[in-house]
Amino acid sequence: MNFFDWIQSVDLSCVRFVRHNLSNGFLDFLMPIVTLIGENGIFWIVVTIFMLMFKKTRKCGFVMALSLIFGLLFVNLGIKPLVNRPRPYEVDEGVKLLVSKLGDGSFPSGHAACCFECAMSLLLCKYKKCATAAFAAAVLVAFSRVYLYVHYPTDVITGAILGVLFAVASYFTVTKIYAVLKKSETL
Repeated sequence: MNFFDWIQSVDLSCVRFVRHNLSNGFLDFLMPIVTLIGENGIFWIVVTIFMLMFKKTRKCGFVMALSLIFGLLFVNLGIKPLVNRPRPYEVDEGVKLLVSKLGDGSFPSGHAACCFECAMSLLLCKYKKCATAAFAAAVLVAFSRVYLYVHYPTDVITGAILGVLFAVASYFTVTKIYAVLKKSETL
């Protein structure tokens, strides 16, 4: 068994474990709602627009916006179609889904990337209370993707790592741009 087959086997075992051991009526109701926090990035786009509206939060809004753009370009338009990993429900046919089937690949999780991009952006911009709530939401969204049988653990872990990296890159980029603009006094 090669490394990728081993990862696939472990991933599938984890998804099956979650389904068989944690599945219950309350989570069946809650997880499709929780997952909406990362759906197409809409919630985070609205938060980003709101932050861009006020001078005090504008820099963080730019960091979040750039992070979301990185995620869209690299995760959704780059890695996902390139890897095109089948989703767990495509491998385990006949599993009853609580959400609609999806048309793209499983790896990495765009939901996880999006949520962790914004949570890390808030942390880097020193909005610690908001960041704490955002990280809690991000973890719940990542778990919901596995619970809902649409992602493997490695999908959401990779999405989370990429989200954090995109936020860090965005923070340093925006900070550098602000420094250059401040020197020229255009801000």
